Amino acid sequence: MNGIEVESILFSHQFARNCPDDDVRRQLAYTRYVENQQQRVVNWLLPGVASVLETTLGYEQVAVDLTAWVARHEPDPYLRQAYEFGVLEDFDHLYRYANLYEMVERRKAEKVVDALTEVMPGRPTVSEHRHPFDEVRAPYDKDSVNPQSKLNALTILSAEQQVAIYYMNVGPQYMEPIARQLYQEISLIEQEHVTHYESLLDAGENWWERLLTHEYNECWLYHSFMQQESDPRIKAVWELHLQMELGQLQQAADLLRQHDGREPEEIVGSAGVPEPLLFEPNKEFLRHLLATQIDLNKLGEGYVREAHERFEWMQEQLHAGQKPPSEQVIDMHREQFGDEYRLETEGPHPVESLRAVEGGRRG
Repeated sequence: MNGIEVESILFSHQFARNCPDDDVRRQLAYTRYVENQQQRVVNWLLPGVASVLETTLGYEQVAVDLTAWVARHEPDPYLRQAYEFGVLEDFDHLYRYANLYEMVERRKAEKVVDALTEVMPGRPTVSEHRHPFDEVRAPYDKDSVNPQSKLNALTILSAEQQVAIYYMNVGPQYMEPIARQLYQEISLIEQEHVTHYESLLDAGENWWERLLTHEYNECWLYHSFMQQESDPRIKAVWELHLQMELGQLQQAADLLRQHDGREPEEIVGSAGVPEPLLFEPNKEFLRHLLATQIDLNKLGEGYVREAHERFEWMQEQLHAGQKPPSEQVIDMHREQFGDEYRLETEGPHPVESLRAVEGGRRG
């Protein structure tokens, strides 16, 4: 929800910079002031004792299970493939950071992921560096797409954007060269992911449509978390913020009617609130994707299974035959502890070439 609120604030600023109507700009400023308070409430729920790496593991776990849920519930096949492709990369990031976590803090990631999410290689990060042209997907059609698809795309975009911003800022806080380098490398991938997901949005959506969709998305998510939250104190936050967002949604609906001459149902549908988004284990689903899509690559707006010329050129420009930090961190972990860190609760890796090599752990 921190990422969702940040996206709403950034969007509002961009809207204001492109809006000539001072009355609208004042309304946006007022709502944005409230959104800023909501963002701080949510973000300040993070405990001060959590290290940067612990928060990082939490972000990657969220990216994995949130994107997996969205992929499972996405009605459009092309959009679903975009989420299935992306989730295998966040899955690999979790594995890389988990190995760094044990090296730097001498702690194990299962304390953070709580065995809800497995920790093992996904699509190797070294293979995620692609030419920027191949990150741009074909957008949905705003007039024919299922309203759920609009919410899914905005939700995952917001989450990935938050991760990208976080890594860009926290990477230099580490003294260890491998930590600084790993954050630098993966933050490049997260920027790719923002491009990947933002390109799914229809650029033909006007500012009024986007404002309404942002507010509706926040209502849906706060409603979802309120349904699942087990902590009474935190549930009260979701309930309060839902009520606030309903007021903001009403304002967005009024602006849509006044300036665009349409009803909100034309944008987000009239079927009522979609089923709640749930955070839940996705181990079986992820293992299926690993077994069937680990070797997928991008070419233009589609997907291929070969390492095409543009991909190979980009790999050579970045790596020049050298191992990137995402590979070095695993080698360093093996050297230090005798093996790599994994959490495979459902058996060996479904891809034989990515199964762990047994070693003598030294600590």
